[in-house]
Amino acid sequence: MHENKVIDESKQGEALMIESTVKGGKKLFLESYGCAMNFSDSEIVASILKDKGFSTTQDFFEADVIFVNTCAIREGAEQRVRKRLTEYRKAKKTNPDLIIGVLGCMAERLKSQFLEEEKLVDIVVGPDAYRSLPELIEIAETGQKAVNVLLSKEETYADIAPVRLGSNGVTAFISITRGCDNMCAFCVVPFTRGRERSRDPETIVNEAKELFEQGYREVTLLGQNVDSYLWTGGGLKKENPSTEELQNATTFAQLLEKVALIHPDLRVRFSTSHPKDMLDEVLYTIAKYDNICSYVHLPVQSGNSRILEMMNRGYTREWYLNRIAAIRRIIPDAGISMDIITGFCSETEKEHQDTLSLMEDVKYDFGYMFSYSERPKTLAERKYKDDVPSEVKSRRLQEIVDLQVKHSAFRTKQGVGKVHRVLVEGTSKKSKEELFGRNSQNTVVVFPKENYKKGDYVNVMVESCTGGTLIGKAV
Repeated sequence: MHENKVIDESKQGEALMIESTVKGGKKLFLESYGCAMNFSDSEIVASILKDKGFSTTQDFFEADVIFVNTCAIREGAEQRVRKRLTEYRKAKKTNPDLIIGVLGCMAERLKSQFLEEEKLVDIVVGPDAYRSLPELIEIAETGQKAVNVLLSKEETYADIAPVRLGSNGVTAFISITRGCDNMCAFCVVPFTRGRERSRDPETIVNEAKELFEQGYREVTLLGQNVDSYLWTGGGLKKENPSTEELQNATTFAQLLEKVALIHPDLRVRFSTSHPKDMLDEVLYTIAKYDNICSYVHLPVQSGNSRILEMMNRGYTREWYLNRIAAIRRIIPDAGISMDIITGFCSETEKEHQDTLSLMEDVKYDFGYMFSYSERPKTLAERKYKDDVPSEVKSRRLQEIVDLQVKHSAFRTKQGVGKVHRVLVEGTSKKSKEELFGRNSQNTVVVFPKENYKKGDYVNVMVESCTGGTLIGKAV
């Protein structure tokens, strides 16, 4: 399995730090893998355990408890987690009381293997059961195995104030939905995260307000499919809401507006959109407010309608291109990124070429690109044969990556000679005398530090660029 991208990615596998207010408490080593939703979940876990006296360590040999928040969406992610768990078992030799736990999607999917066959862990906890962690730790301390992987139709953790882990103090995630009702043939998420439910908009707005008051200047609203967010007074989406319920409901476009209205200096991003659910109403809301970023992540997965139907994506190539045309029309300066899976079951060479031609039509700013990896329990695993040879997948993936590198360079170059409003996120990795941040389109901009600092908005005249970074000076 290959994973490629032409975009910055979250810190994979980083030990995340919290400090407890309780002296002499236990030490926690917390590590996260996968998507932004997983990192957001880790912040909820940190909050729950901080209240029970836990602080963190970056040395797992010092820890009383090690938790790995896992991802099950691709085989490679699972292999990395298994390797890490094997390393953690070594710490048991010097600390027999050490408790090792697996959280998240992989925990739900492989609970019996972890506990019985491989004996790698003491605790297994699914995404909807984090409130039970203190009790499960107590059980594990007696020498018993502790498990809670029950999925919930109500849990959104709306009342828990997340501890911001590894934060730059400028940008933060806010989860607005949990679970997913889309049964994409290749995806394991509905089985590991359960049914989709939306979070009370009032709690989302309050969380964003608190973040702004603490000095944060950008929030990203997270969901497996943010466009289907709908609050009708209860979390789980109703199959047939009444006319009155719909009239009083909060849609995603309305939620975006509520968050944008908190303050003009609070930038708003969101991820991930679904082409079948993206409405013009959302696009017009983005266009209406300067502080809603002109950036849409719109996964396509394939440029061929037959493959899209097999993937159970709910749209055709034509529908997708219609949504791209709407973005270009309503938000002319928008940055657009994608996900693509190549080598899906029975994909022909012509169908692969259809994906390349769609990329040529759109010319994405960024992209996440993968070769197909069969996942257990999914529709594709039950119904289709994974029949594209690995060497063909690899070659097709490389062609997609090469084309996206070209398109990313093209889009980045379009930013040269223009002034960009940049939110400073920190010091450049290459020079302490330079700062970096992102513009509204999510492109990284680097410029001389001067007297500016993290959290400032700076107008930068861009004078040059690399393949994916704009370089300029403050004006």
